[in-house]
Amino acid sequence: MSLGKWVAGGLGWAFFGPIGGIVGFLVGSAFEGGTSISGAGKQKRGATTKGDFMLSLIVLTAAVMKADGVVKKSELEFVKKYLIRSFGTEAATDATRMLRDVLKQEIPVNEVSRQIGQNLDYSSQLQLLHYLFGISSADGVTDRREVEMILTISNYMGIQSSDFNSIKAMFYSDTHVAYSILGITPESSDDEVKKAYRKMAVEYHPDKVSYLGKDIQKSAKEKFQKINKAYESVKRERGIV
Repeated sequence: MSLGKWVAGGLGWAFFGPIGGIVGFLVGSAFEGGTSISGAGKQKRGATTKGDFMLSLIVLTAAVMKADGVVKKSELEFVKKYLIRSFGTEAATDATRMLRDVLKQEIPVNEVSRQIGQNLDYSSQLQLLHYLFGISSADGVTDRREVEMILTISNYMGIQSSDFNSIKAMFYSDTHVAYSILGITPESSDDEVKKAYRKMAVEYHPDKVSYLGKDIQKSAKEKFQKINKAYESVKRERGIV
């Protein structure tokens, strides 16, 4: 069943408020056979419908995808596969088309997230959060800016911190150990991160202790590899190139 038929069947709360403001004028393109948008507009706020969940998903998807300033092909592919698996090919086609339009708009994340938190049941909110982390890690790297956006969304929806941290842990590895290896903190600037790495790379380079014998040099090489791994981890988190 297409998104147009879901909308024609009547949208609930998602057609009102900030979500309605973002997607309202786009919904008409999803209708089939000239169905009037006014029919959905007369629907009263009430229980969540499949259309409500879909529209919430589309808007939050756009917010997360735009967080790092780049809409990646891997993210679009992840979204498309999720939509097809969850709603069917026909509805996924409508939703993907709508997403491309929503990506062009400014999204009032705080207001949209608050609207979803006030109207969508908690279990569905957790499902949305899990899905958003899936988008952020679609290319194998969970960008720090996307995680911050998901945290903002979670806070305004009213998700409990324990639930947020639980879902986050499924996708996002803790880099505090990496910061400790480099002798810095998560509050350090990108320049400080680079400076700390360059300093340690010189101090711990295996060639520095080659005169002490192969065993000592091997140990130094292992430490040097850990420093490189920690630096790569922090770079991925911060989007440092």
